[in-house]
Amino acid sequence: MMNLRGTYVHRGDAYRRRTRIKQTVLALSFFSALGFLLGNRKPATLDAEAAPVPSRSAFRLDLSTDRTLASQVDSARGELELVRTQLDRANRVIGYSTQYGINAALASSIVDVAAAEGIDPELAFRLVKLESDFNVHATSPVGALGLTQVMPSTARYYQKDITAKGLYEPTTNLRIGFRYLRGLVNEYHGDMKTALLVYNRGPVAVAKSRAEGNSPSNGYDRILTKGYKGRGVVN
Repeated sequence: MMNLRGTYVHRGDAYRRRTRIKQTVLALSFFSALGFLLGNRKPATLDAEAAPVPSRSAFRLDLSTDRTLASQVDSARGELELVRTQLDRANRVIGYSTQYGINAALASSIVDVAAAEGIDPELAFRLVKLESDFNVHATSPVGALGLTQVMPSTARYYQKDITAKGLYEPTTNLRIGFRYLRGLVNEYHGDMKTALLVYNRGPVAVAKSRAEGNSPSNGYDRILTKGYKGRGVVN
């Protein structure tokens, strides 16, 4: 028999199994929570008006007449949505960690900081890969530092007391780098490629190329966005 381990078919089967397991866990979590709530409802007070007893064959739960239960069900749904969000985040972290061969802690930081700064995590990983190859101590010949290769002068615009040593701290560097990129996207009215070129070359070099009637692209924008279908920003 042909060994399919490691092939597209094998990976597809594994993915489908993981998806079915996650869906089953989510469904069981919701119905378990709902069952717990129904089983632990307090009985109605003596002063409450007696409700008609439904026949066993026609039992029906009317949430509109039971506000307490409706509130509890809504709470259970909220908890289920939180679990779903956490599972989605975990899957993204694992996926990016595997794709780029980095540890989960760094992948988590990139996912979380990118989302907080309004940058699509997929684009964020591409940028960090191209800028520093995920080396937190990366230093360019012109003095750009850390994961996102931010110049200290640019970083001080966002954090006045930042030092070169501080820019080697992963979360700080990611926050400043992604915030700078998001600011450029806004400044150039959503033109992501121009924002990326300014991020890489600086505003003076891009403006000079345009003034001379030349394309400001040095290939950086094409490399970073090759095959990318997103908008670059979120929310």
